[in-house]
Amino acid sequence: MSFFKRLAESISSKAEAVTSKFKDGLSKTRDALVGSVEDLFSRRKKIDEEFYEELEEILIGADVGVNTVLKLIDELRAEVKKRKIEDPKELRPVLSEKLILLLKGDENASLKMAEQGLTVILFVGVNGVGKTTTIGKMAHMFKSQGKKVLLAAGDTFRAGAIEQLEEWGRRAGVDVIKQQAGSDPAAVMFDALQAARSRGADILLCDTAGRLQNKVNLMEELNKIYRVIRREVPEAPHEVLLVLDGTTGQNALNQAKLFDEKSGLSGLVLTKLDSTAKGGIVVAIRQELKLPVKYVGLGEKMDDLQPFDSEQFVHALFADLIQQEKDGEAQ
Repeated sequence: MSFFKRLAESISSKAEAVTSKFKDGLSKTRDALVGSVEDLFSRRKKIDEEFYEELEEILIGADVGVNTVLKLIDELRAEVKKRKIEDPKELRPVLSEKLILLLKGDENASLKMAEQGLTVILFVGVNGVGKTTTIGKMAHMFKSQGKKVLLAAGDTFRAGAIEQLEEWGRRAGVDVIKQQAGSDPAAVMFDALQAARSRGADILLCDTAGRLQNKVNLMEELNKIYRVIRREVPEAPHEVLLVLDGTTGQNALNQAKLFDEKSGLSGLVLTKLDSTAKGGIVVAIRQELKLPVKYVGLGEKMDDLQPFDSEQFVHALFADLIQQEKDGEAQ
């Protein structure tokens, strides 16, 4: 059975609505990346140095990342030698398979939840990446699973941040614990933890600042919040999720490195993938940081935040080729 057929069968057992979200959300990346790769594979009649160089350029252009691309090209060279592949078209499934392996990694991509009692999830990231929107969508997701959810408005510095979180809370039907603008974020977290306990909440989602208007270092502020949470709930935060804007490409990778050094991240959320042709950044971030991508933003609707699935991701990228193979078999 061909690789694409196996991938299609694996996907068929998953929710059709989710498969559609990945396909629609990654359409720009599919058109740019896979369109260029397919053009190369069709145009070139043999696998030579020029072929590898052009493939390298395409992958780097899609923000797959230089180090990751070099590793990928080396692995493709080895497979070509081992399988004695001569026709570039035969490399399609090999490339797809390699991408899945690069995206999967060893870690479990599901969210870590408290075995009993309160689960605390801390969201970090610079302003403008979609952090508050992500929290709102995740609140909606947990609420629809029957969980009791509270939000902590820990970004007390950005103008309108508290009101924005309150609006998402209203949409999702969950309460927001807040203080006035400019308050100490760690004090907000303390209040939120007390409220979550007294109200019997299952999950507390904590917003944080992406930039400070005073001279306090952002990382120091995040560490203070972390210490307050730890003191009140010793095993928390159960997740520290860095939210990154997928449209910023390599800049997102640089942000991730900085926050990972300082904040002890447990996973990533990549937003706005539907707005970029550079979805290859998911592969670069996954490889460079060895951190699991836990959720991806594939659109603006409430349910467009989806748990990351490497098979769904690659299937969405190569959907047209998979359909071509199906059509060919049907004839």
